[in-house]
Amino acid sequence: MTVKFGTDGWRAVISETFTFANLRLVAQAIADFVHEENGTEPSVVIGFDTRFLSDRYAAEVARVMAANGIKTWLARADTPTPAVSYAIVQKKATAGVMITASHNAPRYNGIKLKASYGGSASPTQSKRIEQLLEKNLDTAHGPNLMALDQAIRDEIVCKFDPSWTYYEHLSALVDLDKISGGELHVVADGMFGSGRGVFGEMLARGRTQVHNIRHHMNPGFGGIHPEPIARHLGLLISTIQAGHFDVGLATDGDADRIGAVDARGKFVDPHRIFALTLRYLIEKRGWTGQVVRTVSTTRIVDRIAADHGLELVETPVGFNHIADLMIANGVLMGGEESGGISIKGHIPEGDGILMGLLLLEVMADAKAPLHEIIADLLAKYGPAQYARTDMKLLRPVEKETMVQMLVDLAPRRIAGVTVEDVQTTDGVKYYLDDGSWLLIRPSGTEPVLRVYAEAPNDGRVKALLNFGEEMAQKT
Repeated sequence: MTVKFGTDGWRAVISETFTFANLRLVAQAIADFVHEENGTEPSVVIGFDTRFLSDRYAAEVARVMAANGIKTWLARADTPTPAVSYAIVQKKATAGVMITASHNAPRYNGIKLKASYGGSASPTQSKRIEQLLEKNLDTAHGPNLMALDQAIRDEIVCKFDPSWTYYEHLSALVDLDKISGGELHVVADGMFGSGRGVFGEMLARGRTQVHNIRHHMNPGFGGIHPEPIARHLGLLISTIQAGHFDVGLATDGDADRIGAVDARGKFVDPHRIFALTLRYLIEKRGWTGQVVRTVSTTRIVDRIAADHGLELVETPVGFNHIADLMIANGVLMGGEESGGISIKGHIPEGDGILMGLLLLEVMADAKAPLHEIIADLLAKYGPAQYARTDMKLLRPVEKETMVQMLVDLAPRRIAGVTVEDVQTTDGVKYYLDDGSWLLIRPSGTEPVLRVYAEAPNDGRVKALLNFGEEMAQKT
């Protein structure tokens, strides 16, 4: 078998490549890696989301870890990825395994590998697990297995609830009293994922009224991708429009991503959430430090950082790149277009729950509707509109070849606006002299080619996307 870890782990179609047999082989390679990392007291935290068989897959990984003499903490129930990641740090574990395919379609499942610092494993660590897997296959070394009941009796595997320690930690990062004082009416859309019900639990003792939707167990996610983007949030939008709610919050399948809907039923993307929270942390809390964003994220944050004399760092797509800088300290806030965002004092991990709570704090502090807060932001740091197109790939794309071709074909003008720079941080990004940009890059987790654009108005965004799609079709 061939397993390649992408920007955030291994994902595959259930019963095709993601099978119990293959999972055991990968788990054995992870166990070997854990022993390399800590040969004296190896330990692992294991969590899982609400997907089909995720609990069974997590138990199977625990069986492999136990058979290899690795102390294992296994979550009792489906849990947000950030809660599992925080448990790794809190328990001083060597590594963590999260069974999830995140925002991908229901037919997928996967493994997110977490390092001892609570963030995603580094590319070097992931590569090492791939090497150990190949070595085991070459030597016909199958996975070690131990009966789960026996492992629990022997206290090698301990079942636990990661949630409450995580909630306590979030309470130190977010002003729950301020949120309570806002007396907001919130719709929380769990998208049938492991973030279901969490906002209600966090805010239950205050004056925030939380109405939960899509919060019961549904391993098929109602037939949608559990990704908090506009086209998957029809129920949230209609619920907001039908009631008297101030805001809707949506988290993806494993709750490390965030999306929102304002009181008018308009989708609020992670770009806006990132920018609003960044300005709040700087101006209201007086925070300083680096601001880090991926190449596909809004340049509004660049303008906010520049206005306050803060350094802005651009990274390739993938929160692991942001995590590297957070581990080195000095980062005020880091985020990506997909909704993975984190702040100083937290683990180096995207966290949809944290960001949803911070957005509520921003609203409670402003004492104004979300659309007015956004309008004020754009009046000072905009205008800026954004859109993304995902193009299904009929054949694999060689990234280096694609990048070189797009650089060679770089035009002097796009839709009548001068191209002032071309960057290849991740894919190819054209910077235009009116502040707009166009990015073309293959996904690291799905067989798609992504085309992104940001510009002062929707018409310019559409023109950029049309040009980008034409260029992408030439690859």
